[in-house]
Amino acid sequence: MVKIFIDPGHGGSDSGAVGNGLLEKNITLMVAQEINLILQNEYEDIAIRMSRTGDATVSLSERTEAANNWNADFYLSIHINAGGGTGFESYIYPGIGEPTTTYQELIHEQVVADTGFIDRGRKRANFYVLRETRMPALLTENGFIDTTSDANRLKESNFIVKIARGHVLGLEKAFSLTKKQSKPIYRVQIGAFSEKVNADNLAAQASEKGFETAVLFRNNLYIVQIGAFSSRNNAEQLAAKAEDAGFSTYLSN
Repeated sequence: MVKIFIDPGHGGSDSGAVGNGLLEKNITLMVAQEINLILQNEYEDIAIRMSRTGDATVSLSERTEAANNWNADFYLSIHINAGGGTGFESYIYPGIGEPTTTYQELIHEQVVADTGFIDRGRKRANFYVLRETRMPALLTENGFIDTTSDANRLKESNFIVKIARGHVLGLEKAFSLTKKQSKPIYRVQIGAFSEKVNADNLAAQASEKGFETAVLFRNNLYIVQIGAFSSRNNAEQLAAKAEDAGFSTYLSN
């Protein structure tokens, strides 16, 4: 079992970088949720935890302590850059060697290949989440929020998927992950909105009633999903439970 801790940067009162009508905290969460879904749906023997699953304020120490206490095998921190540049770069802690350097190389090269981002290089920095984690850790900067060309790509749902898929394929190579046999996935959705705030509000309502929610960006809509199953029967059971709780549901595959 490979245990991967995914950390969407910023959140809550910390918006992160801002530019071109975008907030870093929203994009990092969408990328992280997509990585989580792909890993859970497509790979065997993998466990995922996230530092946040919604727009929550989580301190750096809370993030690293959660990963350390869980004894994660890998810590992946997702960020969006700012400062007027363009492209993708990744960071590990200074002085760290194998296997972290190999993990960085594999994930870095795959994200660049899948996104077509300009390669700004593999770098090292004394970032808190890289310094305080006890497992191999990587922080990625996925484009520049204040550069129009990068920001326009980050506004597209298909490009968010490309970023996530690049990370996942890099993780597959790094940890020799085994893919599940191809099966249809039945996704239980309770809403789709053009405005993210509406999706967030519905997700919060569902969370209060005990449902695990994810807000996904698909075909330029923010979709509120409460589950994904290989078994249609399990999906239908969850849909029935959601309808009993007052939500309208839709099954997609």
